[in-house]
Amino acid sequence: LLFLPVILQLLAAAAAVYKQWIPNTNFETASNWDKGRVPCARDVVHFEKDKVVSVFVRSPHALTDMYLPLNGEFLLAAGAAFMAFDGSWDPGCDSGGTVRFGDAEHRAWFDPTLWQDVLPSGELRTGVPIFSVDEERVPCRYDDVIFQPGTSFRVNTDSSQPVIRLRSISVMGQELNTPSSWAGYLGGPSAPLQFHGNGTLQVTGTGCPDKSGCACGNTLDGPRICAALLRASGRQCPEPACQSPLQPLGHCCGICGATINLDFTPDFDLQKYQDRLVQELLSQPKYAGVQMAISKVHKAQTFLGITSRSATPLIQIVLVDDRAGEQAGTAAEQLAAAIMENIAQHGEALGISSGKMEVATGSTASRQVGSHPVSRITVGTVMGLLFSLLCLGGILFLYRKGKLRLPVLRLPQPWERMEEPPAPAPASDKGFDNPVFNV
Repeated sequence: LLFLPVILQLLAAAAAVYKQWIPNTNFETASNWDKGRVPCARDVVHFEKDKVVSVFVRSPHALTDMYLPLNGEFLLAAGAAFMAFDGSWDPGCDSGGTVRFGDAEHRAWFDPTLWQDVLPSGELRTGVPIFSVDEERVPCRYDDVIFQPGTSFRVNTDSSQPVIRLRSISVMGQELNTPSSWAGYLGGPSAPLQFHGNGTLQVTGTGCPDKSGCACGNTLDGPRICAALLRASGRQCPEPACQSPLQPLGHCCGICGATINLDFTPDFDLQKYQDRLVQELLSQPKYAGVQMAISKVHKAQTFLGITSRSATPLIQIVLVDDRAGEQAGTAAEQLAAAIMENIAQHGEALGISSGKMEVATGSTASRQVGSHPVSRITVGTVMGLLFSLLCLGGILFLYRKGKLRLPVLRLPQPWERMEEPPAPAPASDKGFDNPVFNV
């Protein structure tokens, strides 16, 4: 019962993933000003003339003077206004000065620290032991994006891909979930002030069509995501407590804990399996402090150390815990072992064909690897047999059409009658110049 609200909250958000943009360019946000406070009546407000900006104003403000940008807008809420300071006493503004609006140009779409997971209502999703690898902290192609109502913003959409696809975008409380509605908004006056960069946002209005899940689609911008994340954390990954940390796909830094890679069949349902893990395992008190990330990823294929262009889809489970020192990752290791045991018992019914586990904890000097094939005949074996039969069928077809002639091999038999050798030539009269040997 204690975990029931958490489970219900998770299930409520299962239909779609909502990611909300955190920073804003509101006039009343103190961090948007170089003095760390909102301008008061004796201040001179200064906007850089060459900086494009959109500013939302919630309330009335009296100011001594204000320098405006050449290209920008003020969005005034009901009752908001600007008034000239009349010289009367302002209790919060004893001495005036120049207050400059901060630069919002550097706030990037692919900075995972500028996004947060929310419920469909817009409330923060808290208390759920689910997290996302770094590439999936940024909106994925089937996610819903929310810019908080009553806020202005400016975001840099520079990307390694020309189009950034999304399910929907909500701006000023209006959800735009069709290509036509989004195109109409882009044609308005605010969009060029809010979005800039070489990446074009595209609204599709469709969710993930595959019950086994869909890959996020941010792999091309992975280096950009990691660069932004490391820039915010001091340009280097934190030192892990384990000697051989794991490197999950889509994650920027190594972790202590466990990863499980699952091969799946068409019967696999990602959302149902995630709910099963949360309800039956992750919610148990002994796994308190463990967090899980689960998603479909594409792993590049390698042969003899050479990476091919093709990639294999698999389900990646990442488990981390809040333990430190030698205990780091040990709770995640226990949960991973329980998941593997559950796969051994019920994997075939769940649509899981095989699973591979890797563990790195503070108490181990190296990684521990374990695997469990669920089906007796793996997919690779089946494909190998089909390929062999196809090759044999092709050879037989060409032979029957006369396009292919098979070589005839004749081996001598031990009882086969040999021809008698020719009579030897007479010996030379000049001695042994031309000797003849008969065997």
